[in-house]
Amino acid sequence: MGILNVTPDSFSDGGRYLGAKDAVARADDLAEQGADIIDIGGESTRPGAAPVDADEEIRRVVPVIREIVRRRPKVPVSIDSCKASVADAAMGEGAAMINDISGLRDPAMLDVAARWNAPVVIMHMKGTPQTMQKRPVYRDVVGDIVAFFKERIHLCEKSGIEKIILDPGIGFGKTARHNLEILNRLDEITRLGYPVMVGASRKSFLGKTLGLPVEEREEGTLAAHTIAVMKGAAIIRAHDARKNLRAVRLAESVLKSAKP
Repeated sequence: MGILNVTPDSFSDGGRYLGAKDAVARADDLAEQGADIIDIGGESTRPGAAPVDADEEIRRVVPVIREIVRRRPKVPVSIDSCKASVADAAMGEGAAMINDISGLRDPAMLDVAARWNAPVVIMHMKGTPQTMQKRPVYRDVVGDIVAFFKERIHLCEKSGIEKIILDPGIGFGKTARHNLEILNRLDEITRLGYPVMVGASRKSFLGKTLGLPVEEREEGTLAAHTIAVMKGAAIIRAHDARKNLRAVRLAESVLKSAKP
Protein backbone atom coordinates (compact mmCIF):
# COMPACT_ATOMS: atom_id res chain seq x y z
CA MET A 1 0.00 0.00 0.00
CA GLY A 2 1.55 3.27 -1.15
CA ILE A 3 1.04 6.34 1.05
CA LEU A 4 -0.28 9.51 -0.56
CA ASN A 5 -0.80 12.38 1.87
CA VAL A 6 -2.59 15.38 0.36
CA THR A 7 -1.92 17.42 3.49
CA PRO A 8 0.24 20.41 4.40
CA ASP A 9 1.43 18.96 7.71
CA SER A 10 2.10 15.20 7.56
CA PHE A 11 5.29 14.27 9.41
CA SER A 12 7.26 12.93 6.44
CA ASP A 13 5.91 14.48 3.23
CA GLY A 14 3.51 17.22 4.32
CA GLY A 15 2.92 19.83 1.62
CA ARG A 16 4.65 17.90 -1.18
CA TYR A 17 1.44 16.58 -2.77
CA LEU A 18 -1.16 19.09 -1.61
CA GLY A 19 -2.02 20.16 -5.17
CA ALA A 20 -4.16 17.71 -7.18
CA LYS A 21 -1.70 17.65 -10.10
CA ASP A 22 1.25 16.77 -7.85
CA ALA A 23 -0.82 14.21 -5.96
CA VAL A 24 -1.92 12.42 -9.12
CA ALA A 25 1.66 12.39 -10.40
CA ARG A 26 2.75 10.86 -7.09
CA ALA A 27 0.04 8.20 -7.39
CA ASP A 28 1.31 7.37 -10.87
CA ASP A 29 4.81 7.06 -9.44
CA LEU A 30 3.67 4.75 -6.62
CA ALA A 31 1.79 2.56 -9.11
CA GLU A 32 4.86 2.35 -11.36
CA GLN A 33 6.93 1.38 -8.30
CA GLY A 34 4.60 -1.57 -7.77
CA ALA A 35 2.10 -0.38 -5.17
CA ASP A 36 -0.99 -2.61 -5.19
CA ILE A 37 -3.14 -0.04 -3.36
CA ILE A 38 -2.93 3.77 -3.15
CA ASP A 39 -3.94 5.08 0.29
CA ILE A 40 -5.06 8.71 0.14
CA GLY A 41 -5.40 10.87 3.24
CA GLY A 42 -6.47 14.49 3.56
CA GLU A 43 -5.85 14.95 7.28
CA SER A 44 -2.53 14.54 9.05
CA THR A 45 -2.56 11.99 11.88
CA ARG A 46 0.91 12.74 13.22
CA PRO A 47 1.10 13.27 17.00
CA GLY A 48 -0.39 16.65 17.91
CA ALA A 49 -1.78 17.36 14.44
CA ALA A 50 -4.64 19.85 14.24
CA PRO A 51 -7.98 18.35 13.13
CA VAL A 52 -9.43 19.20 9.72
CA ASP A 53 -13.15 19.59 9.09
CA ALA A 54 -14.90 17.17 6.75
CA ASP A 55 -15.54 19.71 3.98
CA GLU A 56 -11.86 20.59 3.74
CA GLU A 57 -10.83 16.95 3.81
CA ILE A 58 -13.28 16.16 1.00
CA ARG A 59 -11.98 19.14 -0.99
CA ARG A 60 -8.45 17.75 -0.73
CA VAL A 61 -9.09 14.10 -1.54
CA VAL A 62 -12.04 13.85 -3.94
CA PRO A 63 -10.45 15.44 -7.06
CA VAL A 64 -7.36 13.26 -6.55
CA ILE A 65 -9.36 10.05 -6.14
CA ARG A 66 -11.49 10.86 -9.17
CA GLU A 67 -8.44 11.34 -11.39
CA ILE A 68 -6.51 8.34 -10.07
CA VAL A 69 -9.52 6.06 -10.61
CA ARG A 70 -9.81 7.38 -14.16
CA ARG A 71 -6.10 6.96 -14.93
CA ARG A 72 -5.40 3.77 -12.97
CA PRO A 73 -8.65 1.75 -12.90
CA LYS A 74 -6.80 -1.46 -11.96
CA VAL A 75 -5.13 0.05 -8.87
CA PRO A 76 -7.55 0.16 -5.91
CA VAL A 77 -7.73 3.42 -3.99
CA SER A 78 -8.09 3.42 -0.22
CA ILE A 79 -9.47 6.43 1.65
CA ASP A 80 -7.58 7.14 4.86
CA SER A 81 -10.17 8.89 7.00
CA CYS A 82 -12.10 8.51 10.25
CA LYS A 83 -15.01 10.66 9.04
CA ALA A 84 -18.03 8.89 7.58
CA SER A 85 -18.92 11.74 5.22
CA VAL A 86 -15.39 11.76 3.78
CA ALA A 87 -15.38 8.00 3.29
CA ASP A 88 -18.82 8.14 1.65
CA ALA A 89 -17.69 10.87 -0.76
CA ALA A 90 -14.53 8.93 -1.59
CA MET A 91 -16.45 5.71 -2.24
CA GLY A 92 -18.79 7.67 -4.49
CA GLU A 93 -15.78 8.69 -6.60
CA GLY A 94 -14.54 5.11 -6.97
CA ALA A 95 -12.46 4.41 -3.86
CA ALA A 96 -12.47 0.71 -3.06
CA MET A 97 -11.47 0.54 0.60
CA ILE A 98 -11.77 2.45 3.90
CA ASN A 99 -8.73 2.86 6.17
CA ASP A 100 -9.98 4.22 9.50
CA ILE A 101 -7.36 5.05 12.15
CA SER A 102 -10.12 5.33 14.77
CA GLY A 103 -11.16 1.71 14.27
CA LEU A 104 -14.70 2.50 13.06
CA ARG A 105 -15.63 4.14 16.37
CA ASP A 106 -18.11 6.39 14.58
CA PRO A 107 -21.31 4.31 14.07
CA ALA A 108 -21.93 6.24 10.85
CA MET A 109 -18.69 4.80 9.43
CA LEU A 110 -20.06 1.30 10.00
CA ASP A 111 -23.14 2.29 7.97
CA VAL A 112 -21.01 3.67 5.13
CA ALA A 113 -18.78 0.59 4.97
CA ALA A 114 -21.78 -1.76 5.02
CA ARG A 115 -23.68 0.20 2.37
CA TRP A 116 -20.72 0.20 -0.03
CA ASN A 117 -19.69 -3.37 0.89
CA ALA A 118 -16.20 -1.95 1.35
CA PRO A 119 -13.17 -3.67 2.84
CA VAL A 120 -12.22 -1.84 6.04
CA VAL A 121 -8.93 -1.41 7.85
CA ILE A 122 -9.56 -1.33 11.59
CA MET A 123 -6.63 0.36 13.29
CA HIS A 124 -5.89 0.45 16.99
CA MET A 125 -5.15 3.87 18.44
CA LYS A 126 -5.01 4.93 22.08
CA GLY A 127 -6.66 8.34 22.35
CA THR A 128 -6.59 10.77 19.41
CA PRO A 129 -3.73 12.21 17.33
CA GLN A 130 -3.80 15.20 19.67
CA THR A 131 -3.42 13.08 22.86
CA MET A 132 -2.11 9.65 21.85
CA GLN A 133 1.56 10.18 22.74
CA LYS A 134 0.95 11.66 26.19
CA ARG A 135 2.40 8.83 28.30
CA PRO A 136 0.51 5.86 26.77
CA VAL A 137 0.20 2.96 29.23
CA TYR A 138 -1.02 -0.60 28.69
CA ARG A 139 -1.56 -3.61 30.91
CA ASP A 140 -0.27 -5.75 28.02
CA VAL A 141 0.08 -3.84 24.75
CA VAL A 142 -0.53 -6.77 22.40
CA GLY A 143 -3.17 -8.35 24.62
CA ASP A 144 -5.02 -5.04 24.83
CA ILE A 145 -4.87 -4.62 21.04
CA VAL A 146 -6.19 -8.15 20.48
CA ALA A 147 -9.09 -7.49 22.88
CA PHE A 148 -9.90 -4.26 21.01
CA PHE A 149 -9.91 -6.10 17.68
CA LYS A 150 -12.20 -8.84 18.95
CA GLU A 151 -14.73 -6.24 20.07
CA ARG A 152 -14.49 -4.36 16.76
CA ILE A 153 -14.77 -7.54 14.68
CA HIS A 154 -17.93 -8.51 16.56
CA LEU A 155 -19.42 -5.06 15.88
CA CYS A 156 -18.52 -5.30 12.18
CA GLU A 157 -20.14 -8.71 11.90
CA LYS A 158 -23.34 -7.34 13.46
CA SER A 159 -23.27 -4.51 10.90
CA GLY A 160 -22.82 -6.86 7.95
CA ILE A 161 -19.17 -5.94 7.30
CA GLU A 162 -17.21 -9.03 6.25
CA LYS A 163 -14.02 -7.73 4.61
CA ILE A 164 -11.85 -6.82 7.59
CA ILE A 165 -8.15 -5.94 7.82
CA LEU A 166 -6.44 -5.34 11.16
CA ASP A 167 -3.77 -2.71 11.79
CA PRO A 168 -2.12 -2.64 15.25
CA GLY A 169 -1.41 1.07 14.82
CA ILE A 170 2.36 1.32 15.06
CA GLY A 171 3.12 4.77 16.53
CA PHE A 172 -0.48 5.59 17.46
CA GLY A 173 -0.52 5.86 21.23
CA LYS A 174 2.55 3.67 21.73
CA THR A 175 6.06 4.19 23.02
CA ALA A 176 9.06 3.02 21.04
CA ARG A 177 9.21 -0.05 23.26
CA HIS A 178 5.52 -0.79 22.63
CA ASN A 179 6.08 -0.64 18.86
CA LEU A 180 9.03 -3.01 19.02
CA GLU A 181 6.98 -5.45 21.12
CA ILE A 182 4.08 -5.29 18.65
CA LEU A 183 6.40 -6.25 15.80
CA ASN A 184 7.92 -9.05 17.88
CA ARG A 185 4.49 -10.46 18.80
CA LEU A 186 2.61 -9.67 15.58
CA ASP A 187 1.80 -13.35 15.08
CA GLU A 188 -0.55 -13.11 18.09
CA ILE A 189 -2.63 -10.66 16.05
CA THR A 190 -2.49 -12.66 12.81
CA ARG A 191 -3.91 -15.64 14.75
CA LEU A 192 -7.24 -13.83 14.84
CA GLY A 193 -7.61 -15.02 11.25
CA TYR A 194 -7.83 -11.68 9.43
CA PRO A 195 -5.27 -10.01 7.14
CA VAL A 196 -2.97 -7.75 9.13
CA MET A 197 -1.56 -4.47 7.83
CA VAL A 198 1.56 -2.84 9.24
CA GLY A 199 2.69 0.73 8.61
CA ALA A 200 6.03 1.52 10.26
CA SER A 201 7.29 3.74 7.45
CA ARG A 202 9.74 6.40 8.74
CA LYS A 203 8.01 6.56 12.13
CA SER A 204 9.51 8.07 15.25
CA PHE A 205 10.20 4.78 17.05
CA LEU A 206 12.70 4.02 14.29
CA GLY A 207 14.35 7.37 14.92
CA LYS A 208 14.45 6.79 18.67
CA THR A 209 15.79 3.25 18.30
CA LEU A 210 18.43 4.12 15.71
CA GLY A 211 19.08 7.77 16.60
CA LEU A 212 18.09 9.02 13.16
CA PRO A 213 16.03 11.92 11.72
CA VAL A 214 12.98 11.19 9.58
CA GLU A 215 14.87 11.50 6.28
CA GLU A 216 17.30 8.73 7.30
CA ARG A 217 14.87 6.04 8.44
CA GLU A 218 14.43 4.05 5.24
CA GLU A 219 16.69 1.15 6.26
CA GLY A 220 14.89 0.91 9.59
CA THR A 221 11.57 0.95 7.74
CA LEU A 222 12.67 -1.95 5.53
CA ALA A 223 13.86 -3.95 8.53
CA ALA A 224 10.61 -3.38 10.43
CA HIS A 225 8.47 -4.31 7.46
CA THR A 226 10.53 -7.42 6.70
CA ILE A 227 10.02 -8.57 10.30
CA ALA A 228 6.29 -7.85 9.96
CA VAL A 229 6.02 -10.06 6.87
CA MET A 230 7.96 -12.83 8.57
CA LYS A 231 5.46 -12.59 11.44
CA GLY A 232 2.49 -12.87 9.08
CA ALA A 233 1.59 -9.36 7.88
CA ALA A 234 -0.40 -9.38 4.64
CA ILE A 235 -0.20 -5.67 3.73
CA ILE A 236 2.67 -3.24 4.18
CA ARG A 237 1.89 0.49 4.12
CA ALA A 238 4.89 2.57 3.05
CA HIS A 239 6.10 5.80 1.46
CA ASP A 240 8.67 4.12 -0.81
CA ALA A 241 6.78 1.36 -2.61
CA ARG A 242 9.70 0.11 -4.69
CA LYS A 243 12.13 -0.55 -1.85
CA ASN A 244 9.49 -2.05 0.42
CA LEU A 245 8.15 -4.29 -2.34
CA ARG A 246 11.64 -5.72 -2.86
CA ALA A 247 12.04 -6.36 0.87
CA VAL A 248 8.61 -8.00 1.02
CA ARG A 249 9.36 -10.23 -1.95
CA LEU A 250 12.56 -11.47 -0.35
CA ALA A 251 10.80 -12.14 2.96
CA GLU A 252 8.05 -14.04 1.12
CA SER A 253 10.66 -16.08 -0.76
CA VAL A 254 12.28 -17.07 2.52
CA LEU A 255 8.92 -18.09 3.96
CA LYS A 256 8.01 -20.11 0.87
CA SER A 257 11.35 -21.93 0.93
CA ALA A 258 10.38 -23.58 4.24
CA LYS A 259 7.16 -25.06 2.87
CA PRO A 260 7.11 -28.63 1.46
